Amino acid sequence: MRPCALDTPVLLLNRSYAALRIITARRAFTLLCKSLAEVVHVEGEDTATTFSNYDFGQWLEVSAIQHELEPAAHDWVRTVQLSIAVPRVIRLLEYDRLPRFQVRLSRRTIFERDGHQCQYCKRHFRTGDLSVDHVVPRARGGGDSWENLVTACVRCNAAKGDRTPSEAGMPLARAPKRPAPDSVLNNGSMSRGKAGRREPRYAAWRMFLPQGR
Repeated sequence: MRPCALDTPVLLLNRSYAALRIITARRAFTLLCKSLAEVVHVEGEDTATTFSNYDFGQWLEVSAIQHELEPAAHDWVRTVQLSIAVPRVIRLLEYDRLPRFQVRLSRRTIFERDGHQCQYCKRHFRTGDLSVDHVVPRARGGGDSWENLVTACVRCNAAKGDRTPSEAGMPLARAPKRPAPDSVLNNGSMSRGKAGRREPRYAAWRMFLPQGR
């Protein structure tokens, strides 16, 4: 299944260029259109790395050039009249607060922890095709916790029903657990949609992430 370009992960920075979290391209374009953020476009490698800042109008012009010169280097959102490159990094213009290191339990963070991978069939899906499943069903006393919630595609969730994984013959890809602090910025988010997300086009993130992430 080909992932939707609007689900592509984008690194969000605060005004001081500190990494805050990973968002979808859909959210990134909303912030850009409202002039709440700008694109931070990284060029070069290693010691020669530099970056340029563009507002949304300027980014449309850059996208037109990139579409001619390096179409394979970007994910693209296409409209009737133009193609827009999905930025790798954007920066908020009026937000100075530092990132919070407590990962809140939510549908989104469960998906991010599991890399948008169904923990039963082991396939990757778009957000709209995923659900959250209770490993031990609520009807059996299972609660809402990091250790009892996993990402499941709609088909697998329905097939499992009110059974445990062992009863349904559907072993988990990995044991669910609470993610490490700030893990929204970890490699798990880079694998959203498919393992190929760990590729050179995401090297721009390294410029803004702490060592080891």
